[in-house]
Amino acid sequence: MADKAPRLSVVMCAHNEEERLPSCLAHLTFADEIIVLCDKCTDRTEEIAREFGAKTIVGSWDIEGERRNRAISEATGDWIFEVDADEHVNEELAKSIRKAMETDEFDRFVIPVDNYIGRRLVRYGWGASFGTSAVWRLFRKGCKQWGPQRVHPSIELLGRAGPRLDGALLHYVDRNISDMIKRLNSYSSARAADLRASGNIGSFANNFRRIFSRFFRCYVSRKGYKEGGMGFLIALLAALFPLLSYLKARYDDE
Repeated sequence: MADKAPRLSVVMCAHNEEERLPSCLAHLTFADEIIVLCDKCTDRTEEIAREFGAKTIVGSWDIEGERRNRAISEATGDWIFEVDADEHVNEELAKSIRKAMETDEFDRFVIPVDNYIGRRLVRYGWGASFGTSAVWRLFRKGCKQWGPQRVHPSIELLGRAGPRLDGALLHYVDRNISDMIKRLNSYSSARAADLRASGNIGSFANNFRRIFSRFFRCYVSRKGYKEGGMGFLIALLAALFPLLSYLKARYDDE
């Protein structure tokens, strides 16, 4: 008797994503199970997820890491693939994921990411907590755990690391520059809350110095200069993130 084929669970955390969710789910037909965690949703997110046959979990979470771990815990598949509502899986990546699941050699795989600002594909300059070009999203159940942070939670990875897969996860990061600035504001507020909770918010001098190192990393080391003004903006926002988070942690409650 042939071995049973491994099952794939796709997990997603969503907050009021009725506009983007249908398109995202339409690109997940290769999955055996879809789980959508509806966090503080007041729109049709849960209803839409159920229309696509997804299992839904409804509740309220303030900590991103806890929210993601809860979604993962509901998966019943042998392999888990994490996706967000602003992302699409292209056909090549879908095929690559199913093929990777057949291996006995690896327990987790790196997924390439193509990031879009509006309709523009921005390939260079991502990093330093403001975006990434590759993510550990495909893993065997039990091989990934998120940390207890509100934004950009840490991850604990177990098992044998596999290679980067073919294809790409299409990430529609922001609609425009205004959205990029709104995201910086949201991320830095969440980070400030994490800093206050830790009891160690750091110092102005250290976070000021990080402006230059982070800008250099994004604009030069990660070749953001190839993107022209957009690459400069990404590097600038990434560079400002630690200092802005510190200032909010230091002064917002005064």
